[in-house]
Amino acid sequence: MLLIPAIDLKQGQCVRLKQGIMEDATVFSNNPAQMAEHWLQQGARRLHLVDLDGAFAGQPENFDAIKAILQAVAKEIPVELGGGIRDLATIERYLDLGLHFVIIGTAAVKNPNLVREACKHFPNQVIVGIDAKNGQVATDGWACVTEHKAADLAKQFEDDGVSSIIYTDIGRDGMMSGVNIEATVQLAESLKIPVIASGGLTNLDDVRALCAVQQSGIEGVITGRAIYEGTIDFQAAQQLADEYS
Repeated sequence: MLLIPAIDLKQGQCVRLKQGIMEDATVFSNNPAQMAEHWLQQGARRLHLVDLDGAFAGQPENFDAIKAILQAVAKEIPVELGGGIRDLATIERYLDLGLHFVIIGTAAVKNPNLVREACKHFPNQVIVGIDAKNGQVATDGWACVTEHKAADLAKQFEDDGVSSIIYTDIGRDGMMSGVNIEATVQLAESLKIPVIASGGLTNLDDVRALCAVQQSGIEGVITGRAIYEGTIDFQAAQQLADEYS
């Protein structure tokens, strides 16, 4: 199981939010590209980027920072990005820069045909991000909670060529309260494509708990605040996960 460091971008800085609240941001670096290189040196095999401003604006807002990150590490490890991706032109622009995976979240709910078209044009490079609160899908930077159930939405896309689903429990994101293992496993077991867990990873016990159920279809977990605040040593956590494989 992969541990995937997150670099969340707000106004060109690397930050972490609590429950997606933009006003509750902690800045961890003014140099996101340098931070990306740091996680590469720590042994990361993949990076997760989020354009937070873009998620709210509905268009790319941290393009320069993303470009710098890709120039720094994309030749070494795969990089995935979500936030503000609403059309094929934006997807193509990012992939041309060296991005490996685009994450479609809000647009997957509002314009599911975009996911299908993206999978046709860019096979094996499209991930659907499902952010949920109490099992209900949230959109627009988590500002709007919809009537869609996470599992139902995920099943819509598994035959379209989506490479994986990123499942984020909003209530736990940035709260250091542990991963919602039960909901993640339920989702993974209902799908034919892999699930990447997100939200709440706090310590090595969380890593062990996820590794214990990874055969349900969980291929990785995104980690943010825990590795920035030091409650998880990234190298030790990835080594632990490797021991389960």
